[in-house]
Amino acid sequence: MDRFTYQTHGVCSRSIDILIDNGTVAEVEYHGGCSGNTQGVAALVKGMTIQEAIDRLSGIRCGFKNTSCPDQLATALREYLAKN
Repeated sequence: MDRFTYQTHGVCSRSIDILIDNGTVAEVEYHGGCSGNTQGVAALVKGMTIQEAIDRLSGIRCGFKNTSCPDQLATALREYLAKN
């Protein structure tokens, strides 16, 4: 299992802790942000492959922002794939 932390950009959450198990998202924990929304996203992606989570979350925007907490998770997962 790989655990890593991603420092978010342009959103209310400060960082995301992610646990990957054999190409699957095993656990996600946001630090900061809208608690209910980030807990919901974390619960929904649990068990998804990395690519499926990226495909579903990429490009989601929060209001006038160019990104969102789900989009930042997709960015973090893309970064993980690039390094591994």
